[in-house]
Amino acid sequence: MITEIYEFNTSETAVYTERSERQLATIYEPQPGLFLAESPKVIGRALAAGYEPQSFLVEKELLLSAAEKHFAGGTGENADSPAAEAAQILDARPDVPVYVANFGLLSKITGFQFTGGFLSAMKRRPLPAAGEITKNARRIVVLEHVMNPTNVGAIMRSAAAFGMDAVLLTEGSADPLYRRAARVSMGTVFQVPWTFVKDVEEVRALGFSTAAMALRENAKSIDDPALKAEKKLAVLMGSEETGLKKETIDAADHVVCIPMKNGVDSLNVAAAAALACWELC
Repeated sequence: MITEIYEFNTSETAVYTERSERQLATIYEPQPGLFLAESPKVIGRALAAGYEPQSFLVEKELLLSAAEKHFAGGTGENADSPAAEAAQILDARPDVPVYVANFGLLSKITGFQFTGGFLSAMKRRPLPAAGEITKNARRIVVLEHVMNPTNVGAIMRSAAAFGMDAVLLTEGSADPLYRRAARVSMGTVFQVPWTFVKDVEEVRALGFSTAAMALRENAKSIDDPALKAEKKLAVLMGSEETGLKKETIDAADHVVCIPMKNGVDSLNVAAAAALACWELC
């Protein structure tokens, strides 16, 4: 059912404007809450991964363009355009309420310029156990207090692109389902298995050798054969400001660095993770 709205004055539409992402995540406690997915591509990948939409919020012009694509059969040189992707989503889920509004109203939503004119309130799922998603894994990434959603999203994208089997995040890291994280990942947060763990010790208990990315004199180069020889390896990445905790580095099986030139000693955590995923996979 399509409903045109002129203000956000119902509980169904207020989820897009009146609650923070943290509040949405806990709205149904103790059951999983909601998250907001934005842009046709991200929403499409969430649906493909089995996430259930509660509602869609669509810019009126995009809906009209999607309707044109629907009647045209979604073919032509712009078949992968946002309008065509939106048409495919709406055609596939006619059971989901669709709220439509003009650009003026939707532009009041923070960050609307990044949504591609299409948002969805989607139902979270219970987080899997770390042991469940790493049972057959050989290479995983572990994020210790990586708090910036942009970095988390970029790391998830690299993990997907280079074939990492899972991503584990310690408490205090940004939620991969936050809007910015999912958007930056281009929806790959719905393709790479991930969950939260209490700390890095949980990772060691799963049978992984650990490689701490850190600046130390005894650090191995990222291309050291000893790393590739490990049957089960967890690459540990630390927070944006301070890196990994000292005790985490001290307990690691390997301390690893990326060789650099021109006096540069470190990279942004997302860039470093991309290089580590490429080399160690």
